[in-house]
Amino acid sequence: MTYILIIALASVIILSFFFNIIAEKTNIPSVLMLIGLGMGTKAILNANGHSLDEINLDTMLQILGNIGLVMIVLEAALDLKLERDKIGLIVRSMVTAIIGIGGCMFGLAAFFMYIFPSVDLYTALLNATPLSIMSSAIVIPSVGRIRGDKKEFMVYESTFSDIIGIMVFYFMIGADGGAGGGSLTLEIVLNVLGTLVLSLLLAYVMVYLFQHLKMQVKLFLVLAILILLFAIGKVFHLSSLLIILTFGLVLNNSELFFRGRLKKLFNREQVQPIIHDFHNLTLEFAFLLRTFFFVVFGLSITVTSLYNIEVAVNSLVIVLILYAVRYISLRVFAKEHIKPELWIAPRGLITVLLYFVLMKSDAHLIENFDTGLLLYPILITSIVMMIGLISYRGEKVTDVIFRKSSTISDEEFDLRAQENTEKQDMDGF
Repeated sequence: MTYILIIALASVIILSFFFNIIAEKTNIPSVLMLIGLGMGTKAILNANGHSLDEINLDTMLQILGNIGLVMIVLEAALDLKLERDKIGLIVRSMVTAIIGIGGCMFGLAAFFMYIFPSVDLYTALLNATPLSIMSSAIVIPSVGRIRGDKKEFMVYESTFSDIIGIMVFYFMIGADGGAGGGSLTLEIVLNVLGTLVLSLLLAYVMVYLFQHLKMQVKLFLVLAILILLFAIGKVFHLSSLLIILTFGLVLNNSELFFRGRLKKLFNREQVQPIIHDFHNLTLEFAFLLRTFFFVVFGLSITVTSLYNIEVAVNSLVIVLILYAVRYISLRVFAKEHIKPELWIAPRGLITVLLYFVLMKSDAHLIENFDTGLLLYPILITSIVMMIGLISYRGEKVTDVIFRKSSTISDEEFDLRAQENTEKQDMDGF
């Protein structure tokens, strides 16, 4: 049994590697293939009389998801350069994320109150929050082939969406419906400011220690400290992702943060090779955690809810609300980032994680809330993103998905994709 389990784990990693290759060539999100792998594995086990009831999949998902989230945000931060000419891009992405989350929360809450008449506004808003947050775990690996400023916009927006959405969610749970809108907003603002100051101090200390560690095994030590800070922040209801994001930004933008007298505390040439290794480590660790999270999520899915027509129709309405809010927010605050950004709004890791938090408290979860209302939007938004990215490259979806072998070289393919995307950028939306 031990060796069979080892074979299974190794096979999942190998398959995930090939799923990434397929995703890169076709823009079919690897998350769909990983979820499908989990669902297929569960079906095979059930057909052979094996059950997963004895395994606590919920706990596994929460552990994998939270650690994976740390790695994903850290990976994104190590990719981002804070330059003066990017201030406008950063502000637009943050505003778009905030408006998108707020609009989706109230739009979905109104719909939940319509289909669940006994639900109050607070509970409806709380249950709408997980579906209002874009998944950086899906966005960041999927936008590698779109042009620079659009890629950076999506990385910033999805990261801000994760951070802000999680903060709002945990503050609403802490408020427990007792705080008014004004006091809740004030709590959030004060918490963000306090966490930001704490994050900067911790980031400076961490980066300073990072370059003075002489041991060979130090990268995992830094990761362990970051995960520890993230977990402690969660316990005290701080914006833990802000700590991770700040550390990555300070480390990758040392020339901006270590200025004047502080410049003596940081040796860029000495640290640069370590940063490169650290970046690779977070990239591969994030890949590993993301792989097992979505496979385990596939194992935990009960497919019977997918056969419910009412759930399917309600899920389509949810998806329409998500894209309507996204179109309005982009059209008003980021006009140059409508296509293909409009279609890049997947739900995934955060949605599942926060829903499991709600499941632990009957007081917060909507009674008779079907998990299909989560699963359908996750699948549909990923498929829409896939179609949008393929179309943005100027190709037909069927040609990409069913192409058995390419008749052109990789160089010709990339050139054609670049020409098509540039043409569509000129054409506008």
